[in-house]
Amino acid sequence: MKNVPFKGIIAYPITPFDNNEKVDIKLFKKLLERLVISGSHGIAPLGSTGVLPYLNDDEKEAITEATIQQVNGRLPVLVGVSNLTTERTIHHAKFAEKAGANAVMIIPMSYWKLTDDEILQHYDKVASSISIPIMAYNNPATSGVDMSPNLLKRLLEIPNVTMIKESCGDVQRMHFLRKELGKDVAFFNGSNPLALAAFAAGATGWCTAAPNLIPELNISLYNAIQNNNLTAAQELFYKQLELLQFIVGKGLPRAIKAGLTILGENGGNLRSPLKPMNDLEIEELTIILSKF
Repeated sequence: MKNVPFKGIIAYPITPFDNNEKVDIKLFKKLLERLVISGSHGIAPLGSTGVLPYLNDDEKEAITEATIQQVNGRLPVLVGVSNLTTERTIHHAKFAEKAGANAVMIIPMSYWKLTDDEILQHYDKVASSISIPIMAYNNPATSGVDMSPNLLKRLLEIPNVTMIKESCGDVQRMHFLRKELGKDVAFFNGSNPLALAAFAAGATGWCTAAPNLIPELNISLYNAIQNNNLTAAQELFYKQLELLQFIVGKGLPRAIKAGLTILGENGGNLRSPLKPMNDLEIEELTIILSKF
């Protein structure tokens, strides 16, 4: 298998803001430490939960540096470096590598619809600019770009594109990759409600914001899969499914921030135009979390 520095539960931290909507690095490090000691197997800043598109270049670099400093080699770090342009994506990928990241994650972001050849060129140029592995991220719900299984297969021909994160909600994509590429492909589930199905399809890991709220359940599910204990895995998955569906449906930054507050942790503020969940949504989340 190609160089794959991750497996298991890859936790996504939230990026908190202060009352003036400035990134709160001190609080970020505190929340990050909760994830590091939670038992998760990797840390992935600057994803959807980390509101990557809402940050400027300096803020992205500050989050990257803070993550590397706080994790301090205890877990592998996967940094989101996506940008509209190839030049800026290369810039952030180089910065992450220099800072000490173990790998970077790239989702094709676009205003104009990109062709497969344009996407392939984008990844190839970034890959040729760094030496650490790349996770290609497919999430049409947020990027507006749905990379087909055949395109993902082509991307994996780039030497240091070693991982696929699939969040389209179709587990058949994972079955296709496993069938076409066998054990040489490492694919990660990015669709929370499909965690069990993805592991059954052979997923190497699960990239999720859920460890901010229920790390023990997430890790126990992965361990049950590794031990081939399907009965336990099913029980653990369905126990957390309601929460997984809720946080996706309400938007990860909003839901994780509210969940942290319910659990007695300061999750910080959001950056406009994002707004907190309303009282009814918070009440619903409180009831869900009370079941654990």
